[in-house]
Amino acid sequence: MKVLLDHINNPKDLRKLNLSQLPQLAKELRDFIIDIVATKEGHLGASLGVVELTIALHYLFDTPNDLLVWDVGHQAYGHKILTGRKTIFHTNRQFNGIAGFPSRNESKFDAFGVGHSSTSISAALGMAIAANLKGNTKKQHIAVIGDASIASGMAFEALNHAGVSKANLLIILNDNAIGIDPAVGALKEYLTRVKTDRKLAAQNNIIKALNFDYSGPIDGHNLPKLMQELTRLKNVKGPKFLHVITTKGKGLQKAEEDQVTYHAPGKFDKISGERLKKENNLFTKYQDVFGKTIVELAENNPKIVGITPAMLTGSSLKLLLEKFPKRTFDVGIAEQHAVTLAAGMATQDLVPFCAIYSTFLQRAYDQIIHDVALQKLPVIFCLDRAGLVGEDGATHHGVFDMAYLRTIPNLIIFAPRNEIELRNILYTAQLGLKNPIAIRYPRGYGNIIDWQLPFKKITIGTGIQLKKGKDIAVLSVGTIAKNVEEAIILSTKKEQIAHFDLRFVKPLDHKLLHTIFKNYKTIFTIEDGAIKGGFGSAILEFSAQHHYKNTIKILGIPDSFVTHGSVVALQKQIGLDAKSLATLFSYA
Repeated sequence: MKVLLDHINNPKDLRKLNLSQLPQLAKELRDFIIDIVATKEGHLGASLGVVELTIALHYLFDTPNDLLVWDVGHQAYGHKILTGRKTIFHTNRQFNGIAGFPSRNESKFDAFGVGHSSTSISAALGMAIAANLKGNTKKQHIAVIGDASIASGMAFEALNHAGVSKANLLIILNDNAIGIDPAVGALKEYLTRVKTDRKLAAQNNIIKALNFDYSGPIDGHNLPKLMQELTRLKNVKGPKFLHVITTKGKGLQKAEEDQVTYHAPGKFDKISGERLKKENNLFTKYQDVFGKTIVELAENNPKIVGITPAMLTGSSLKLLLEKFPKRTFDVGIAEQHAVTLAAGMATQDLVPFCAIYSTFLQRAYDQIIHDVALQKLPVIFCLDRAGLVGEDGATHHGVFDMAYLRTIPNLIIFAPRNEIELRNILYTAQLGLKNPIAIRYPRGYGNIIDWQLPFKKITIGTGIQLKKGKDIAVLSVGTIAKNVEEAIILSTKKEQIAHFDLRFVKPLDHKLLHTIFKNYKTIFTIEDGAIKGGFGSAILEFSAQHHYKNTIKILGIPDSFVTHGSVVALQKQIGLDAKSLATLFSYA
């Protein structure tokens, strides 16, 4: 049998096929995705679930002239393969390869760059309004959004606006009842009822009430039905909404059975779907240090509650859910709500641990300022995935938190250098603070086997000296300390270099800093965060305030967006690996 995918390099080639050939193409596209992701890793389940929808959209619409926006972009692998990136798809998410998410810099078929959820409707609506203003009322604008993403506040805001616009906008709800973890909330329950009760879809329909031409729900794996309905909707004016039911992981039995794990399963056998066993790692992931520690603390402190915006598994807050389900809250993709919910709980003498990925906390900046810090509410922000996160790239690197949080009054910022420090600051925070605290820690494993030691209280605003030296002082915060320690050993001046872990970005340890500035002529600051406004900037401000004349060299994430690739490769690229640091120290 002729392999159809071999002859498709862009949607124009796709449109040459007969409708009867599309089911075969769907199978080939699924097999291609499975074959590559099995060995190269990446996001699997979401893309397998929208294969038929992807083919139908590019077959019927004139992409890239018609604009197609994917929400988040986990599901866009089939889209990338059909739009000219098939031969380089094996480089997906790798250093110097194509991005794991749609990117305007990568292809004209990627109408909007994504990585965070719930942006698609706003972006597509903006494009549609622009087309109207230019007099182009026939141009099509399509947003594909999942049932977890559409429950976010931003998506609701866009729906509210779109319903009273006359924009030529088609919103496709890809409803598979799961984001990364299972979808939650009243809207999810409503969508579940709609699937089984057609009267509800016809009569008491939320989307219809917002002035959309609603159709569905339809089987998203039924290509003839999809083609028929999309063809109809092309000719409907104004805002349209198509509700499509899909199965995440469709086509790979293991991925269908375990949709949480197979969202991004790592390497697996492409035939059986069985995940390949990794070498046993003796160390513990930082997220699990957090998850296990909060359970231990909650056993002795009934005031502790855990909150996360749709990241129960990723943050390991699922461990608290298993032990204390009534004290654990997954609020869905709603970071703003998560923060203010925690603030409300704090007013009632609860101890809220709000676990959010660093890059996602950016979405709740006003709430941190207005609802938490201004009122001095002791919310404990646990910022997972701080620093460089690797293959997810620029949309997911948690490199801005120190800079954007440091400007906020009343907020404590702490970066543990290892698992024991993380454990102890979590313990310290729940003892009772007068201010909110942000605790940032990285993705991946630590380097201490026996980290579950008896708790020790950490004095707020204190740093420590890790190594003595005579001439050069290196100041670090967070787990980048490990690179510094290795660099000092490699340096030709290792006896001259002192190493200090400041621990707190705010408040700074002024007593320790005065000692450092008086005893060391050359000072390096090193952080795995943005150098503009970050930890190094805080040290420069301290120096200027106290009229010191020391030579200060700031090292960290440069003033640019860092691409995707392994953390090791990215650190080497920007000069934060041990060898690069050692060279800098040697020439200081």
